[in-house]
Amino acid sequence: MSDKFESFACNSGFSSPGGPAAKNTPTDPKNPEHVALWRKAERKRLRAERQDLSVAQRTEIGSALSGHLKQILNDRFDGAKGMVFSAYWPIKGEPDLRPLMAELHEAGVTVALPLVETKAVPLTFRLWTPETRMVRGDWNIPVPPPDAPVVTPDITLAPLIGWTTDGFRLGYGGGYFDRTLAALDPKPFAIGIGFETAHIATIHPQPHDIPLDLILTETGLRSVER
Repeated sequence: MSDKFESFACNSGFSSPGGPAAKNTPTDPKNPEHVALWRKAERKRLRAERQDLSVAQRTEIGSALSGHLKQILNDRFDGAKGMVFSAYWPIKGEPDLRPLMAELHEAGVTVALPLVETKAVPLTFRLWTPETRMVRGDWNIPVPPPDAPVVTPDITLAPLIGWTTDGFRLGYGGGYFDRTLAALDPKPFAIGIGFETAHIATIHPQPHDIPLDLILTETGLRSVER
C-alpha cells in the first residue's frame, strides 16, 4: 500500500471457503420485523468472518477485485473515461480499492466518494483525488471536505456484507444506498463489491431493496443485471 493511503489504512481480504450459508432463517420471512432481525444477525456473522483475516489475504483480495473491476470498466465503459465513478473508502474489513481509485484518477476518470450529509436522505457524492485532504464524516468514515465539488455518478460501487446470485445486497442496514438508487435519475450503473464466501441464498427482499447491476468477488463476475 502506498504512503498516501497509510493514514487511513483499512482491513480487507478473503473469507474462509464455503457457499451460501445463512445460519438461520426469519421466523416469518414475510414479516418485515422478523426479516430485519434476521438480517442483523447475518451482518454480525458475515462481518466477524471477514475480520478474521491475515494481512496477506487482505492484500490479495484487494488486488484480485481491482483487477476484475478494471476489466469490467474497460470492457463495458471504455475505462470509464469522461465518466463519474463513485467508489468507497474502506472500513470494517471491506476490500481496499484505493490504489485503483488513484489509477483511475490518473487515467482521467472523475472519482467520487459517497457521504451521509443528512440523515435518512439519499447520499451526496463529492469529488475525490489522491491529494484530497480527507475529514471525518458520519460513522467516523474519512470523506472529502465540504468544499469538494458535488457530482452525480454514472457508475457507483456498493461494498457488500452479503450478496445473492440474483443481485441483491446485504448492507449495513441504514438504507442509504437503496434510497440513493431510487432517487437518482438516471440511475447509475451499480456494481457490488464483496467476498465470494459472503454469498447467501437470499436476503428475503423487501419492497425497498433494489438489485444491483453486477456483483464482483475475488473470483470475478458473480451476478449480472436481469
